[in-house]
Amino acid sequence: MTQLSCHILDNASGSPATGVEVHLFKLGSSKSLAQQTTNDDGRCEFANVDLIPGQYTLRFLVAPYCEATFGEAFFPMIDVHITTDSRPHYHIPLLLSPFAYSSYRGS
Repeated sequence: MTQLSCHILDNASGSPATGVEVHLFKLGSSKSLAQQTTNDDGRCEFANVDLIPGQYTLRFLVAPYCEATFGEAFFPMIDVHITTDSRPHYHIPLLLSPFAYSSYRGS
């Protein structure tokens, strides 16, 4: 069973981004497979989703967080596309600042 988790760090303050809604989609589909909200540590897990090898999209709905924290949402929504294989776990961090973001495959 392949698991997926993510983490959002506010690079401007060095703090976790809490309360951000994150959706998981099969790439190209408009139907959400699952939805989670980041906790007080900026993390969320898609524990009830068993990813089969393929391509997926993590959609981070960051507008409410950015508006409350930065005063505006230059990036209101961030889509990160990933390809999975048979590895047991994927962790996708998102580094967020007012006018930039970055993501990578974490451990």
